[in-house]
Amino acid sequence: MSIIPKRLESLIEGELAQLSDKRVLSHIRGMLVAPHMVLRDWDYGQPGQQYPCWFVLRDPQSGAEIAYCQQGFGPRCPWGLVSSADAPECRHIGMDSGWFTSFLDAFFDSFACVALPIWKVIRIDADRTWTCLSDEGAWESTWQRVYELRDHDPASRYECGHDIGYRKTAT
Repeated sequence: MSIIPKRLESLIEGELAQLSDKRVLSHIRGMLVAPHMVLRDWDYGQPGQQYPCWFVLRDPQSGAEIAYCQQGFGPRCPWGLVSSADAPECRHIGMDSGWFTSFLDAFFDSFACVALPIWKVIRIDADRTWTCLSDEGAWESTWQRVYELRDHDPASRYECGHDIGYRKTAT
């Protein structure tokens, strides 16, 4: 399938339709950019091998950027956290840990989302049940509480997360 900007915009809009939290929607929409293609080096192939990456989101505050690429880690994980910086060390696609099956997975794994006051202390039980232990708050203070709980109860699993009606998909 050939990628054109309108198709990417449609893919993103389809995912944003999953969200009901207006704060998150507004935050994401404020960072979307007109899709534009930039060639990026593929570090796992032949020297000089490049793939087209379509940049779709830019957060000037954190420097986080999200791109779509059908090659490399795509088509399975076509949404990636990338840099648009021009320095040679930044002109690559990156590692597999920065590529996701969905736009929203990439967004919630990026620094672009930490400014949102949506973070809760989450306990994750052995059966993978999530239990929210706090009200929403800022990223830093929520992580501080997570670390405190981990220190006092190392047998349990505590994380910083959100509960806005979107769950990360399995990769």
